[in-house]
Amino acid sequence: MHVTFFSTKVYDRQFFEAANASAGHTFKFLESPLHAHTVTLAEGSKAVCVFVNDVVNESVLQGLRKAGTELVALRCAGFNNVDIKAATALGIKVVRVPAYSPYSVAEHTVALILTLNRKTHRAYNRVKEGNFSLNGLMGFDLHGRTVGLIGLGKIGLVTAQILTGFGCRVLGHDLRESEEAAAIGVAFTDLDTLYAKSDIISLHCPLTPQTYHLVNEEAIAKMKDGVMLINTSRGAIVDTKAVIKGLKSEKIKYLGLDVYEEEADLFFEDLSNKVIQDDVFMRLLSFNNVLITGHQGFFTTDALQRIAQVTLQNISDFEQGRPLANDVTL
Repeated sequence: MHVTFFSTKVYDRQFFEAANASAGHTFKFLESPLHAHTVTLAEGSKAVCVFVNDVVNESVLQGLRKAGTELVALRCAGFNNVDIKAATALGIKVVRVPAYSPYSVAEHTVALILTLNRKTHRAYNRVKEGNFSLNGLMGFDLHGRTVGLIGLGKIGLVTAQILTGFGCRVLGHDLRESEEAAAIGVAFTDLDTLYAKSDIISLHCPLTPQTYHLVNEEAIAKMKDGVMLINTSRGAIVDTKAVIKGLKSEKIKYLGLDVYEEEADLFFEDLSNKVIQDDVFMRLLSFNNVLITGHQGFFTTDALQRIAQVTLQNISDFEQGRPLANDVTL
């Protein structure tokens, strides 16, 4: 099957071409993101492969259908950027990669926690300049601290396993209680209790209408003074302006983000020679207790191999008329 890839980088080509050695598909790799002005580039492709910040709304889906596209293959787990209802109505199938490597994101979550706590990023820069002062670098023991995890899917469970290994008490909240989480030692609780008792709060839930701006002014007010907040899930789960207020009041003492609600105009690109126009994002960067990475939680060789394998399996299953295990259309 001929597949047009949008928003591709060098590493996408590397891993997909390697995985395609036995699959036999043909690829067209585009650096351009998918949106209303680029949808015509899919002409002649029965399938398109898209990423987290590609726009797959109703008008784009109509354009894809006109171009002959029958399958949208997401090379990621989330599908909040796709109008699933419109895709279903147009007869376009949408597939995803539900679990590429929960370890990659969970481990990056813990990396953010450790870096913010022990300030290793600041220490690294000091030592390079010959400054060996410890003033301002004091952290705290993770052992004995309470961590609240919102979302107990595969990534949340692996994060819980790692944190229990540090000796943390782990609270968890999800739509349903998980026997697997209980077996790890996670104490299931309601959101208000999690907010009130957690020294560290980490987000691992999908972006839905129910979780949009879940962390807002009201939620932050219920949190412990000096809380550490980590988000490696989806940017819009956090109300950024509310978080900035929390940082200014010192309600939030540490903030670690691998995602940002307006990241589509920023992340995955080299903007070092440009003036960033996003004033809210630049305000975040002005805090010395904020650590931001550019949506790299998924970025390990293990995860990228798995993403390519599962994506191509989804495409092959569609081509050969087999059941689509990762279909998200209605």
